[in-house]
Amino acid sequence: MRNYGPKDLVGIVLTPIEAVSDTLERNLGLFSVVIISLSAMIGSGLFVLPALAMVEMGGGTNPVGGVWLAYLVAALVVLPGAISKSELASAMPVTGGDYVYIQKTFGPLIGTVAGLGLWANFLLKSAFALIGFKAYLWVIEDIIGIEINIESAAIILLVIIVIINILGVKKIKKIQAPIVVIATTYLMLLCIWAVATGDLNWDAAISREAFGDDWNSVIATSAFVFVSYAGVTKIAAVGGEIKNPTKNMPYGILFSLAFSCILYVTVTIVMVATVDPSGYIDGNGHAREDPVYIFAEAVGGEMAGIIAAVLAVVTMTSMALAGILASSRFPFAMARDKLLPQFLEDVHGRFETPHWSIIGTGLAMGATITFLPVHDVAELASGFQIMVFIVINTCVIVLRNSSDSHAWYDPEWKPPWPLYPIIQVAGIVGGGILIVLMGPKSLIGAVAAIVLGFIIFKGYGERHVESEITPWETSAKMMTDPDEVEERRQFVAFHAADTEGTGRLNLGEFVSAIRALGYIEQESKHIDDDALVISSTRKFKGNQLVRDIFHWGDSNADGLIDIEEFFKTADDLSPEN
Repeated sequence: MRNYGPKDLVGIVLTPIEAVSDTLERNLGLFSVVIISLSAMIGSGLFVLPALAMVEMGGGTNPVGGVWLAYLVAALVVLPGAISKSELASAMPVTGGDYVYIQKTFGPLIGTVAGLGLWANFLLKSAFALIGFKAYLWVIEDIIGIEINIESAAIILLVIIVIINILGVKKIKKIQAPIVVIATTYLMLLCIWAVATGDLNWDAAISREAFGDDWNSVIATSAFVFVSYAGVTKIAAVGGEIKNPTKNMPYGILFSLAFSCILYVTVTIVMVATVDPSGYIDGNGHAREDPVYIFAEAVGGEMAGIIAAVLAVVTMTSMALAGILASSRFPFAMARDKLLPQFLEDVHGRFETPHWSIIGTGLAMGATITFLPVHDVAELASGFQIMVFIVINTCVIVLRNSSDSHAWYDPEWKPPWPLYPIIQVAGIVGGGILIVLMGPKSLIGAVAAIVLGFIIFKGYGERHVESEITPWETSAKMMTDPDEVEERRQFVAFHAADTEGTGRLNLGEFVSAIRALGYIEQESKHIDDDALVISSTRKFKGNQLVRDIFHWGDSNADGLIDIEEFFKTADDLSPEN
């Protein structure tokens, strides 16, 4: 028998994921999940990126109108990750989202890298949203007759956003819901009005020339607009604040992805059919960053354009609001796991929000807005986000493969059987293709996150976190030494059943242990525990009563089974033998 210590139990104990500390209030329903997710997506991805994507698909010089296909392809690449994330969220409905899934699967070192990378990624995107509305701000400046300093306006809005986040997600929900509903309704009405009244050129959107030189142009542009679907990741970060998360999380993630994809595709098709792609280029040959204003003005005149510009500013501010909400949860979850200082885990007594984590995230975002070239750094972080989707798909494969040893992984929501593991493999391959086509820039942000995460883990987390056997280690061990994996399971089952810590099991505890190991037929009828039936194995021919096998394993006939006796009996009962 191998010698295991108490720490070997960590990570494979037969307890649910809810054992992780979860101190935030659950007050977000399905509608709120969808609203927060959409508010994190319907911002720069729709109000700024379309014209830039037209130039990207056209090879950098000649804008083309087939960008709707790039949005559709990007959504299809995100879909496997969204499905995997839905399954993971139903098994681990806690605050921290992707960080928690990765940390629980691969361990604290990889978890630290992922958590810090996700925090920086969302922080940078949110900072970009706060100053990204400058392309529309000139319209408001003309209305009020005052020149607005972009950086000062961004800092003021940041302070307001931090305060709202501290006040709680209920306040955020009340603010974001009308913004998302009004913005999406207005855009769809513009599209309907354009189709009903305009003389549209559909060839600009669907002709062969609309898609650039070849499929490489479409795929490269898909990688460019991939970040438009970041909300799918962001909503998982607040899993600990969602009511009935095992249902609301999966349905909310998938519905918001489907809705945002339909919105992106519809708006961009009608945009280029209404205004020729060349109309979204300024006098210097650069893509305009206010394409929705151009589109709205062409459809409904100057007033329609002004309304679109105001909605753009408000919507991108809402995007930053959702960004801080999500990004602040990563330091909170990491502190809860002892990978960052404890004060970041503190929850405000009145508002029930992680106020220090929110304030720290706000300060970091303020420094980013003030000192860093946000646009360039945010683009570098995009590659890391695609890598996260690749890792999330890998998590599902690893966790399912090792679930016998890590019984806490028991998702209530799973995709239909034929989709596994095909959908996960497709997501890994699709993400890999996008990473390659994004070029070396996509790797710079990932390398920076890895180095920073390694330094912080070695400097702080490694001294505080408990060692554990991760599902990844178990999955790898199953390929090299499956006997040791089964022995570990038996060791854990024995000590989990030994509730009094005597080092010996009575009949009832023995039944609990072998039931946890899955040695009892699930369909067997029984009157009581000592009449449970065990299927035939190498040692026991034909069905056997648990009571009889207990007495057979109790070699010294003292009415109790110690660890040595349990190992011997369990080895004979194992279906592998």
